Amino acid sequence: MRAQFVLSEIGVGLRRNLTMTFAVIVSVALSLALFGGSLLMREQVGTMKGYWYDKVNVSIYLCNKNDAETQPACARGAVTEDQKKQIRADLEKMPIVQNVQFETTDEAYKHYKEQFGKSPIASFLTPDQMQESFRVKLRDPAKYQVVSSAFAQRAGVQEVEDQRKTLEPLLNLLNGMNIAALGVMALMLVVALMLIVNTVRVSAFSRRRETGIMRLVGASSFYIQIPFIMEAAFAGLLGAGFACVLLVGGQYFLVNNWLVHQIDVIQFIGWDAVLAKLPLVLAIGLLMPALAAFVALWRYLKV
Repeated sequence: MRAQFVLSEIGVGLRRNLTMTFAVIVSVALSLALFGGSLLMREQVGTMKGYWYDKVNVSIYLCNKNDAETQPACARGAVTEDQKKQIRADLEKMPIVQNVQFETTDEAYKHYKEQFGKSPIASFLTPDQMQESFRVKLRDPAKYQVVSSAFAQRAGVQEVEDQRKTLEPLLNLLNGMNIAALGVMALMLVVALMLIVNTVRVSAFSRRRETGIMRLVGASSFYIQIPFIMEAAFAGLLGAGFACVLLVGGQYFLVNNWLVHQIDVIQFIGWDAVLAKLPLVLAIGLLMPALAAFVALWRYLKV
């Protein structure tokens, strides 16, 4: 009987404040979708770092005959065979080095044509203008400075380059987008909480006579307040459900059916990461409005 009464009161409250309830559902859905999206974006950035940092190399570019006049580091002339052998031997002795690959000028020219073949400069380049280099795979990419300090001033070495630098702008951009999404999410969350509090206050005011009678006949404060709390929780749960739909739809349509085919150099997160976030989104959507309603009732419901 009590459960039936509580459920009937929830239905009455939702019908009386249908417009505000709809606003609560929409604001909760958008804020939680942004929250879930921010968590997924953070995980995506972490996945990209692990994937690309494991693949990037330290490149040691060697001097060629054309660099002697243009590059101060190559003032002593082009690299010799003995210098190349000594550099490789010293690299292979370092504990932090996993493997070393030597790239000839012909291989460098081929790779350049593959990547920048449409560039106007590509048509004027010849293999002898390219640089030989060592591609060094480190066990820990963060220890690039160890290799740089050991070989940057070597005779025959033009430059030591850490390929992670080319990834940093992209990763910083993604982190900035993640922070922006968190900021918008926080703003939407504040709006949702304000709507929940106002909805509960309006609902409590419209039923002040009924709650007063219930108090007079001996009903406890919790029994009087539970319909209002459950109304807010129900609206929040609906909003969380829509947020889950947005996250699943974003993964299916945006990532799996578009980005994966457009960008094949990024390892995107899979369904396991998305599905792991859905229970958290639902839990927040249920508990956050209930807690906000409880605080609003505690302060404003006078029976």
